[in-house]
Amino acid sequence: MGLLFEILAVLAGAKNVKLEVVYFAWVRERIGVPRETVQTEAETVAALVTELRAREDRYDLVFSDVSVVRVALDQTLSDFDAPLDGVSEVAFFPPMTGG
Repeated sequence: MGLLFEILAVLAGAKNVKLEVVYFAWVRERIGVPRETVQTEAETVAALVTELRAREDRYDLVFSDVSVVRVALDQTLSDFDAPLDGVSEVAFFPPMTGG
């Protein structure tokens, strides 16, 4: 059934890509997994977060306040409005502090 949906999405012109999504620190603890492969039609990080929040309550809880979450695309610090075109890995983590 999944292959059928992928074919229909391609025929309809929808962008459907696989991304490796990685979680660190308390984000990982609340999501419950260190990483996962996500099939998405999202074109930006914000759209990906919207898709994740719709999946389950644990994602909704983590991403309810994105001001306390940082994002990196292919290991480069980025913003939530950044495009996902050409990206293979998205990482979410809390802000880091020095000391």
